[in-house]
Amino acid sequence: MTVTSAHDPSHREALWELEDAFERGDLISVFGRCTVAYEGRAASDLGTGDRLLVLKPDGAALVHTDEGRQPVNWQPPGSEHRAAVREGRLRVRSTRSNPDETLTVRFDRVHQLSAMAVTGGRDLTLHGSEEDLRTRILERPELVEPGFEPRETERPSSAGPMDVFGVDADGTPVVVELKRRRVGPDAVGQLARYVRALREELGAETGDRGDGGEGGGETDLVVRGVLVAPSVTDRAAERLVDRGFDHVALEPTPEG
Repeated sequence: MTVTSAHDPSHREALWELEDAFERGDLISVFGRCTVAYEGRAASDLGTGDRLLVLKPDGAALVHTDEGRQPVNWQPPGSEHRAAVREGRLRVRSTRSNPDETLTVRFDRVHQLSAMAVTGGRDLTLHGSEEDLRTRILERPELVEPGFEPRETERPSSAGPMDVFGVDADGTPVVVELKRRRVGPDAVGQLARYVRALREELGAETGDRGDGGEGGGETDLVVRGVLVAPSVTDRAAERLVDRGFDHVALEPTPEG
């Protein structure tokens, strides 16, 4: 297997390496100090920090920080990777047109760039954890509902990190709380805190749906809440209805 690696390349050298790797169809990793921006049916920004960008030949792009297993930003397979140097900085973009979405990573400095040919399939075994439940949803978002588009995992908020943040088929922001077992009303309260925090962050005023039990006037932007768990207690089900949240009955591992 041929591996290309560059340590502390200049922005122009990194661009040349990326263009060659795109041409070869390599798996690429770029570690450096960068900012990350996503634009599409929702939007997100990450300030300057040292992060790992992984670009796969199938079009997937993943941005990892020093925490968690899941990427904080990503683009799905079928996206197109492009690189350029703008104002002396390396810029890497991953775009797709259906829906129209762009993930842009701008590097202040590239610490390490590697490119290699990777072959072979995968054999994923699920074991029934919340991480497995998250994996199921990221691989098959339609399990939440048709048209659901996950955008971030562990998204920071004033109420703590959200399990999954995304948008529905209409572009409405959705907070998804994951539980691998039967849950009670406490889980609904936790979800309500995340929804309220996101609503405040986005400057939204919600009325009947996702308002965490608070009233509102004109609805400028609805923030929805979805609790994903195998089952809920009767009291939890009542609170879900009161809050205007949805419940999706889903096991961490697929049946059969």
